[in-house]
This record gives sequence, structure tokens and C-alpha cells, in this order.
Amino acid sequence: MKRYSLSLQPFSLATLRAALGAGWQLAGATRRISFLYALPFTLIGGLIFFALHDQGLLPFAFAAAGSFMLFGPILLAGFFGIARAAEAGEKAGMGAIIDGFRHASPALWVLAFVCLLLFLIFVTDAAILYSYMVGGTPFTFASIPDRAQEASRFTFWAGVSGCFIAGLVYAVTAFSVPLLAERRAELVQAVVASVRSIFGNFGPALVWAGVLGVLGIGSALLLPLFPFVLPWLAYAGRELVRQVILVDAPKID
Repeated sequence: MKRYSLSLQPFSLATLRAALGAGWQLAGATRRISFLYALPFTLIGGLIFFALHDQGLLPFAFAAAGSFMLFGPILLAGFFGIARAAEAGEKAGMGAIIDGFRHASPALWVLAFVCLLLFLIFVTDAAILYSYMVGGTPFTFASIPDRAQEASRFTFWAGVSGCFIAGLVYAVTAFSVPLLAERRAELVQAVVASVRSIFGNFGPALVWAGVLGVLGIGSALLLPLFPFVLPWLAYAGRELVRQVILVDAPKID
């Protein structure tokens, strides 16, 4: 197996702006296929939202939207396949999405499993908090005027309890998932590079986490925006990693 040589570069707010700009351009250039790839996840989110409302668990929708950020990075492989096809001047279609997952390192699925475990931990904690703070009385849109305080209290404490898990997932996956999705590093190298990049550029990394959180969770709650925002963030993250982590060794064949 080839040994990769990774060179970590500092990044700033200007780097983030440039990455967001490049991501926006690529999302626009691949709008149709990017939209179609994000659409099933949007529909699943809609079904989850309506199911929670139907079961009288409306406040839990906020926790569900936030939990997407725990396993959402694994979906990047499909977007990266679209990006590679577009950069090669090829017409990006469903084949490009499949190639994206086929091209990704098998180690990506190790991270996916870890993210799934952390997701289950968060959901379990949120469910316990919900039972204590909201209880078993059905909570729907009609309940908001009288029980808004209960919902806001649950949302706050669920967010607090999820901050540690979210921070852990962010530090481990923010840069490692793009590296593994494009086979630019091995698992340990990718994770170490991700953690070092986050803590070595803590200020800009915190801003980037805020951008991902606000836009990601916000669009997950306002679902019509989701298939537009998700590709933008995916391509921006890809560009950011390429600017911050330079690979001096060739890719795995």
C-alpha cells in the first residue's frame, strides 16, 4: 500500500469565502444532477418530519434535523463523483454518483459506522430528554402557543447534550471524509490530518462549523432549501480540503 505525504496549510476566513464561492459555482454548473441526488434525502426528511408531527412529537424534529449533521458527511462521496465528472468535462449523471462511492476508500465506511454509533447515542439521549421535558402528551403545531416553553427548553438542552458529539464528529470527519472519498489518504492519516487542521486553525474552523451547522440544520428544517444547500456545502467542503491539505503522493490505483 502506498504511503501518502500530507502537507497541512493554514486557512483563514478568506479561504472559507473562496471555498464557498467555488462550491456555489460548481453547484450551479451541476444543478440538475446535484438536485436530483439531494432530493431523496429531502423527501426522507419530509417523511420523518410529518411522521413526528403525526405522532405528536413535533419538538423532536429539531433534534432530527441536527442529527443529520452526524452522518450526513458520508453522502459526500456521491457529490464528489459528480464534481470529478464535471471537472473532466463529462456529463454528470447517476453513473457519476455511483462512481463516486465506488472510487471512495473502503475506510470511509469505517467512519460511517462510527458516525452511526454516535448518531444512535445522540438520538437516545434526546429521547430521554424529551420524555422528561415534554412528556407523553402529544405535541403538534396546535400545541405551540401553549407549550412553546417546553419545546424551547427541550431544544436547548438537546443541543447542549449534542454539542460534544457534534464537535467530535466535526473534528474527525470535516477533512478526513473528503480525503477518503477521493482516496487521497489512509484512514489514520486522514483522521489525524482532520483533527490537526481543526485545532491548528481553530478560529476559522469554528466559523466553518457554524456555517455548516446554520445552513445544514436550517435547510433541514426548511426542506425546500435542502436540495440546493446540500450540494453547495458539499462542493465547498471539497474545495476547502483541497486548499488546506496538499497530497504529495499519487492516489491509490
